[in-house]
Amino acid sequence: MTGTAVVTVVHDRHDHLARQRASLALSSCAPDHHVVVAVDDPVVAAADWCATSLPADPLGLPIAAARNRGAEVAIARGADVLVFLDVDCLVDPGLVAAYADVVRDEPRTVWSGPVTYLERPPPGGYDLATLTALDSPHPARPAPGFGVRIRGADPDLFWSLSFACSVDAWRRIGGFCEDYVGYGGEDTDFARTIANSALDLGWVGDARAYHQWHPVSRPPVEHVDDIVRNAEIYRRRWGTTPMLGWLEAFEQRGLVSRGDDGEWLAVPPGAAGQ
Repeated sequence: MTGTAVVTVVHDRHDHLARQRASLALSSCAPDHHVVVAVDDPVVAAADWCATSLPADPLGLPIAAARNRGAEVAIARGADVLVFLDVDCLVDPGLVAAYADVVRDEPRTVWSGPVTYLERPPPGGYDLATLTALDSPHPARPAPGFGVRIRGADPDLFWSLSFACSVDAWRRIGGFCEDYVGYGGEDTDFARTIANSALDLGWVGDARAYHQWHPVSRPPVEHVDDIVRNAEIYRRRWGTTPMLGWLEAFEQRGLVSRGDDGEWLAVPPGAAGQ
């Protein structure tokens, strides 16, 4: 079994997915498989290049389950290297080759690459041939230079935007916990599971990605219910609460409260500020 598969989960971001596919086509070493998983997205699901699809969950988008489904498809197609890319990410021409090389060199490490958050695109869109000129990795995460690998990375800094692992490591981890539905928590849980699986976390400077601009809310108030629910799932599994910065920001706005046992609770609509 040998081959590199890129797994991308998509819901509605059709333009972003098209640009990601175009950037992958410019790779110095193209992936053997691009496994696109459509989640509650009949347009993408109908495309002949879409690998598989999932319906929405009543609680929200089942992103963790979709990533697991994508990995299953990739493994069934013969991949030994799994690269996970957020649909918003464009790739540096060397990203696929860099992940494939580092995973095969050190298969007991889960590898991440630096991600640059791009500004709003110009009228003609991003120039995929000159993305490297925009390279400015997010300051909240490690950003090794080209040719540099960092091992023993902090699990709390793991991002699911762009990462790669061997199939053996994936099986040891057991994939993403599918208890998480909707926004937030599943990648923090995944990193904690890696750390508890006698595997390492690392960053590789040659696997650079570029996150396409889109509007965001800070804090993400449209995801309050998801974040509260997933934070409690994490607390039950690991004994600590993730996403505290967001939860505290919600608390300041009267959107959440704390229970007597430390559990965070969403304030019912209309009750905030009363």
